Amino acid sequence: MARDTGTAPAPRPAANVRNVALVGHAGAGKTALAEALLVATGALPRAGRVEDGTTCLDTEEVEIRQQRSVSLGVATVEHAGHRITLLDTPGSPDFVGELRAGLRAADAALFVVSAVNGVDAATVQLWDECAAVGMPRAVVITQLDRARADVDDAVRLCQLLLGEGVYPVHLVDRGPDGSVRGLVSLLEPDADAPEADRLRSELIEGIIGESEDEALMERYLAGDQLVQADLIADLETAVARAHFHPVLCAAPLSGVGIPDLLELIVSGFPSPMEHGCPPVTRPDGSPAPSLTCDPEGPLVAEVVKTTTDPYVGRVSLVRVFSGTLRPDIPVHVSGHGMSERGHPDHDVDERIGALSSPLGTALRPVAACPAGDICAVARLASAETGDTLSSPEDPRLISPWDLPTPQLPVALEAASRTDEDRLATALARLVAEDPTVRLDRRQDTGQLLLWCVGEAHAEVLLERLRTRHGVAVSTVPVRVPMVETLAGPARVTGRHVKQSGGHGQYAVVVIEAEPGPPGSGIVFEQRIVGGTVPSQFHGSVEKGIRAQAERGTSGDRPLVDVHLTLVDGKAHSVDSSDAAFQAAGALALRELAAAAGTRVLEPWCEVAVVVPGEYVGAVMSDLSARRARVTGSEADPVRDRTTVRAEVPEVELLTYPGVLRSVTHGTGSFSRRRLGYEPAPASTAVPA
Repeated sequence: MARDTGTAPAPRPAANVRNVALVGHAGAGKTALAEALLVATGALPRAGRVEDGTTCLDTEEVEIRQQRSVSLGVATVEHAGHRITLLDTPGSPDFVGELRAGLRAADAALFVVSAVNGVDAATVQLWDECAAVGMPRAVVITQLDRARADVDDAVRLCQLLLGEGVYPVHLVDRGPDGSVRGLVSLLEPDADAPEADRLRSELIEGIIGESEDEALMERYLAGDQLVQADLIADLETAVARAHFHPVLCAAPLSGVGIPDLLELIVSGFPSPMEHGCPPVTRPDGSPAPSLTCDPEGPLVAEVVKTTTDPYVGRVSLVRVFSGTLRPDIPVHVSGHGMSERGHPDHDVDERIGALSSPLGTALRPVAACPAGDICAVARLASAETGDTLSSPEDPRLISPWDLPTPQLPVALEAASRTDEDRLATALARLVAEDPTVRLDRRQDTGQLLLWCVGEAHAEVLLERLRTRHGVAVSTVPVRVPMVETLAGPARVTGRHVKQSGGHGQYAVVVIEAEPGPPGSGIVFEQRIVGGTVPSQFHGSVEKGIRAQAERGTSGDRPLVDVHLTLVDGKAHSVDSSDAAFQAAGALALRELAAAAGTRVLEPWCEVAVVVPGEYVGAVMSDLSARRARVTGSEADPVRDRTTVRAEVPEVELLTYPGVLRSVTHGTGSFSRRRLGYEPAPASTAVPA
């Protein structure tokens, strides 16, 4: 980010603030639309560029190179006496954390649908999620001037897939060559096009159905000419209440439809005062009074995005829900409920640094950020994405937003000793920036795992390590921790006898062993008769056996689930010792493995896969191909979701996130829980 000397939009009363998230599938044209809105409001001199020539909303190197959004882009502008913050969210399911952050900071969602590609399943799922929380929504059809663009088909898909309350408000006026000349409002009686009368009637009836004026329907049915201004006012009220969802059209490159869209944002979308605030508690979990969007109220704000800039340092994007944030005031930073992802609970006091209004890469200084507004805060050392900022005298904690659990492990190794020294710090910053990331040093394999949402997410994180933090890493295959157990019972003698002058080493043990039940571990007992092995050495034998079991007997696979019994042995009055009996116990275990043979065991997981009903068959078929045992399914007809439960070998889950996304067109998710170990097939049980 760069510090900009330009003037930020002036603070506005919350009633004149609009925070809008642009959402939709990748390639729908969200960023192009956002930048066209910035041009129309005078924030940019031309689409996609600021004064220094850099791209405005796609700021990372990977975004510019691949021409796709992977992070939340934010820009605050002024229009018609209102302060508008546009939150441009990524369309790929891999970056759902950035999407959730944008929706958390917004008071309304603008769904961007391509006239070429229509509506995908992930967009429908997100629409349903927004509906469940009462988020006001509208649709804008973009890319009108692209080859194969079909606005009518896109509108039909929106009405079919998004449900009730979806009505087009425009017809596209095309020239003889098919180019887009402009839009015609369906509320204008002179709109003349095939099906215009039908669409106009449906639109008017939809608006009247949401009107508080009961006489309006009677006048309409009586054939009275309705005043367009009244219809527009009722339409805007219904949009703000999340009951009515207009479908607009826009061609960002030519500017067609952009003024209409700005009018909808200003007049139809709710202010922060209308949308309300998230629930809060005290940091200890005790109840706290609910919030209102009041600049004079108690300070409560949330960090919705964290970035590390080489020039500015850590920058936190903050949505203020109550009170007013000012530079140099003390705040309490609370973060809870994500310790399992590497985000430890914390409650610390810090001092606010400089405040800025974001315009993509540029930060424009502001004097204060009142309730309802969004700003960037510099140098909050401990704050992470999802943390709450509040008054130290009256600390609060905002309930966290729903985030997916990362299920794709990536094993990392530093490219050099210098990189290894910097890697821990860089990874800590990545985790602070992205709550969908989890860092794990596995004790059973020793590998450092970066858990990601998907392959594209992993690619971006590795790119950030290299470009933003200057750390070179390589990825290596993820090792699934195999173990071994005895294949059958056996009885052996472990003899450790050495004489090299002076005191020697003497220990002989006779061990019987058999495989134990799954999950039983190493069970050791003794049935010594007559003191052939003195009691002070029984623990030594067990210690040697357990140490050898951890190391494994035929490689680096630990030996597990074995029941061993010390039944006999010999000792020497001078040469026997703790070390000698430890060595004899370890030797006995190796000989037991040689005598009885071993079986390789692999870890299994219990998974819960949540998918729309139409994909249940495909998901079950894929699970069966992964050696899974499907244990049941539960249907939720209200949400049209089915939870498929199964037991699956862990090795089969290494590539499952990407496959599930492909099979369900980005709408499926799953969680896992370790079960235990089971015998591995010969193809999997390769030598250790």
